[in-house]
Amino acid sequence: MSGLSDRKIEIVRHLVESAPDKVVGGLQNALAAASGDSVLAGVRRLVEGEVADRRLRNAVLAPVAPLFIGDGSDPERLVFPSRVLALIWRALKATAPDEVLKAERTLVDYRADETSTEPFDVLVVLAADGLREREQRDFAAAAELADQCRKGGAELLLSCLALSPIVREATLRLPEWISRTTDERAAAARVAYKDAVAISDDAGPRFFDMLAAQLAERWTILRIVSAVMDRPTEHYLAASELSVFATRVMDEIDRNLLKVVHMDLDGGPQAGRDAGATVELITLQIAEMENAIDLGREGGWGGRVQKQKKGLASVVEGRLRECEKVIGAALPSQTVRVARMMKSLPRLTGEPDAKAVGRAMTLLTFIESVRTSANYGGFASTRAKVVEKIGETIDDYVEEALALIREGAVEDPESGRAHLLVAADCAALLREPRAGDVIRRRATAALGAVKAESPAAAAE
Repeated sequence: MSGLSDRKIEIVRHLVESAPDKVVGGLQNALAAASGDSVLAGVRRLVEGEVADRRLRNAVLAPVAPLFIGDGSDPERLVFPSRVLALIWRALKATAPDEVLKAERTLVDYRADETSTEPFDVLVVLAADGLREREQRDFAAAAELADQCRKGGAELLLSCLALSPIVREATLRLPEWISRTTDERAAAARVAYKDAVAISDDAGPRFFDMLAAQLAERWTILRIVSAVMDRPTEHYLAASELSVFATRVMDEIDRNLLKVVHMDLDGGPQAGRDAGATVELITLQIAEMENAIDLGREGGWGGRVQKQKKGLASVVEGRLRECEKVIGAALPSQTVRVARMMKSLPRLTGEPDAKAVGRAMTLLTFIESVRTSANYGGFASTRAKVVEKIGETIDDYVEEALALIREGAVEDPESGRAHLLVAADCAALLREPRAGDVIRRRATAALGAVKAESPAAAAE
């Protein structure tokens, strides 16, 4: 197969250069097997070149690279348009090719905390100079785009670049500072903070914003804020310029609570898992607030956090109480007269209601997903009672259904088996996979026994 023309190669190159890092990485994996002179091999080489170039770019501009997200319009975070990062890097390659080459050679044998980052820092300074002067085309475009995103965006970006050497060094310590705070680590964090505010009096919040961008969970930056301020009281932190990091966590908790409230029961197991993960995240965020800050008991932040904690328990318990009704729809029953008594028995006619079954799977997945967060979240008791009650409901349903099938009281045994398989799926989610396997085997055995006793089988 012939290769692409120069014009098509340029089109592909432009598309690859404009794609996010994750997409480019996915392309690299997808094209890994392409070889020879095929069209795909040419695209693979182009993608691999782009991956290597971005690796160098992200190493050089590591302190600020995570700040470039989407269109940079998020009002809650310190971010810039992702296009600005690409423009700055292209400008550096055009105006400082020797320095870029030196940085590339440094990256080959780079060892964190061992290799000098001077070649990277030199390029950061050159980037700041280019943005400030706005003489080179790409630097000018980057500055204008930053200003369009927010008022004074270019100046804000310059202030971030000025903090880059300090942030680069502090980033190496982040895993230690986040994992466990010791006096020595807290002292190191304070030194880094003092170095930042020495550059500019208002650099403190930017310093922490830049560190937060390096973290998988931005809200854990509160641990470092706490270490620097020696676990402040809520009143002390609220009066400081760093109060925004606590209010962001509390605002995010409120947003996450709404996600649980609006969990889509028709969304299937994934919706249940997502809601369960959100519940766990809320418990972690509440714990973060309680551990990082000396909260008051009433009013203020302490009152708000307690209200959020109670709200979480209330929302989850409300979802748990829905389970009995949802399971009842997935495993339908009917009231019949047995002797002189009215008794509820499984209704094994027709196929199971797919929508009702889907809702049951969603809610049972959610119940399982919140198991680890139940104790701290304050809903462990309710969850345990619901699990026990639903377990008994499923057990009774299975025994009654099997008895009806064996007695020949089910018009279509296959329909009865279909309902039992739903019960098996419910049991597997509520307890463990083996519980479902047991029900499936018993259903198959009961159906086999009925078929063996049928007139057609006897005639054979």
